[in-house]
Amino acid sequence: MALEQATFGAGCFWCTEAVFQGLNGVSSSISGYMGGELPNPNYNDICRGNTGHAEVIQIDFDPSIVTYEELLLVFFKTHSPTSLNKQGNDSGTQYRSVIFYHNQEQKKAADFMIDTLTREMVYDKPIVTEIVPVSEFYKAEDYHQNFFNNNPLKAYCVFVIQPKLSKFTKDFKEKLKLQQ
Repeated sequence: MALEQATFGAGCFWCTEAVFQGLNGVSSSISGYMGGELPNPNYNDICRGNTGHAEVIQIDFDPSIVTYEELLLVFFKTHSPTSLNKQGNDSGTQYRSVIFYHNQEQKKAADFMIDTLTREMVYDKPIVTEIVPVSEFYKAEDYHQNFFNNNPLKAYCVFVIQPKLSKFTKDFKEKLKLQQ
């Protein structure tokens, strides 16, 4: 089966990339920027918070191994979809919770997931995740790619990403890639 793409913004792309890299069926997870007006933005542009872009992960996945709905579950379970423009200590529109859908089936799945989570009152507050059509993807600078694996001892990795990965590993152990 052909690979499909999913694009999510869930705060800092370093955290999101590290989570999705460990998911069986995900062949790549690329950090980048989407949803803004400035062509070819860089990290400094994004950090100013006025370009309209979100830090995102563009995921290539095999839907015969992991479904889009399963990707959505991981997305919602590994960040706070009720925090407007904020994840942990990171704040600004670039850290917003957003799903960029690639086709109408993804949009329907995302709408259904939010409706279900809302109906089941999974969160104390309303979900603020945006659901918008995919737009131009700009790959982030090389030093952002594979960040956690390349920098496991950096303070951000130890104190922010590692706890998120530990929770992800516990919650999705049956969906993890086999360790080599």
